[in-house]
Amino acid sequence: MAYNITLIPGDGIGPEIVAEAVKVLDKVADKFNHSFLFTKILMGGCSIDEYGVPLTDEAIEIAKNSDAVLLGAVGGNVGNSRWYDVAPNLRPEAGLLKIRKELQLFANLRPAYLYKELQKACPLKEEIIGDGFDMVIVRELTGGLYFGERETKKVNGVETAIDTLSYNENEIRRIAIKAFEIAMKRRKKVTLVDKANVLDSSRLWRKVVAEVSKEYSEVELVYMLVDNCAMQLVMNPAQFDVILTENMFGDILSDEASMITGSIGMLSSASLGKSKLGLYEPSHGSAPDIAGQNKANPIATILSAAMLLRYSLNLTKEADAIEEAVAKVLSEGYRTVDIADSDCEKIVGTKEMGSLIADRI
Repeated sequence: MAYNITLIPGDGIGPEIVAEAVKVLDKVADKFNHSFLFTKILMGGCSIDEYGVPLTDEAIEIAKNSDAVLLGAVGGNVGNSRWYDVAPNLRPEAGLLKIRKELQLFANLRPAYLYKELQKACPLKEEIIGDGFDMVIVRELTGGLYFGERETKKVNGVETAIDTLSYNENEIRRIAIKAFEIAMKRRKKVTLVDKANVLDSSRLWRKVVAEVSKEYSEVELVYMLVDNCAMQLVMNPAQFDVILTENMFGDILSDEASMITGSIGMLSSASLGKSKLGLYEPSHGSAPDIAGQNKANPIATILSAAMLLRYSLNLTKEADAIEEAVAKVLSEGYRTVDIADSDCEKIVGTKEMGSLIADRI
């Protein structure tokens, strides 16, 4: 069967890691008798250079008419880039916010799993790691501070910046349902992370999520303040199954979770809506300091491609094959530099890691 996949290589290391994911997807297509038709579009700094905007309407239409979208990374060095000396809506990351909104992707799934082979790369002590951890962070993606009204103005002669955080019950309910559905397929525990001791928006989250939880009596619901959650992630990560939270909290916590897996280069993600169309991307940034040097870890992007197969194309066996290939390569001792310990003798580059994983499918 043929599937249309939109590719957004993006900026920095984006083109390199997307190329390796495509290499793996091509191997899947050969082995399982599928046809993946790839169409590239520009987004981020490269789109600004070409068109003057981070994402064109034409690019959005191509993405909308595909079965899934695979993204590398967008942006550059904020303090040292021509892309940032402009209005916020013209900066590279504005393209990412726009495509999420246009594709109506309100749920971001970020698995954080510690491979046994990478325990030495985990910065936590062995007694904290224990038998490892396996969690999914479900982050609301189209509301909150990132999409609220904002302005900078003079107030009584003092320059003042205002960012508005707002959520309505419908936005909260739909992401809560996603989280509980995921929990039902896992260990049946949802931890709602908020700041309900301070924020009205968090208190609404608690009210709506409690209502949703009544429809999932098998799932345990736990409430946790965001500052405590940040601490618990490095004290006892194994306690978490599904973490449900709002946009900004999820952005921060998922990066923290990625580091305790050994490297942010290991964390995949899926952004989903009501339809099968989803946007899949690694959780790390564009890393312009190592772009073009064959140093980037492509595993997060390759695992994102596996999520693409699983959630948008319903190709479960094929997704399993990619994840098993990644585990096999790691078990054989191969590492990119970001996940290598001092004793590692099999350090490989971006291209080599992609080829190794493809060869084991």
